[in-house]
Amino acid sequence: QVQLVESGGGLVQAGGSLRLSCAFSGRTFSSYAMGWFRQAPGKEREFVAAISRSGASTRDADSVRGRFTISRDNAKNTMYLQMNSLKSEDTAVYYCAAQRTLLLITPDYWGQGTQVTVSS
Repeated sequence: QVQLVESGGGLVQAGGSLRLSCAFSGRTFSSYAMGWFRQAPGKEREFVAAISRSGASTRDADSVRGRFTISRDNAKNTMYLQMNSLKSEDTAVYYCAAQRTLLLITPDYWGQGTQVTVSS
């Protein structure tokens, strides 16, 4: 069974940076496309960014393009989300997700989430 554990969330001022990590275990990490989603209070969960199994292909939401960077280290079974120039609207619980496919479409597995709070 795949297990995903996020870390790195916290409180940061607007304009600041955070790096989220997602530790993967239970299966072969390089067989899974990965992604980040987020859910703000009172809103639906939304897509943030995704990365292919090898890391060669990525995509991200318009709202974070140019500020967030998704990456992975298959040797460490870990995915990352580098978040720069954070805004108050980035405040949300961030979830990592996995799907056993080339590109993430419909996640099969979810982490428990990590809170990111951006103060203005």
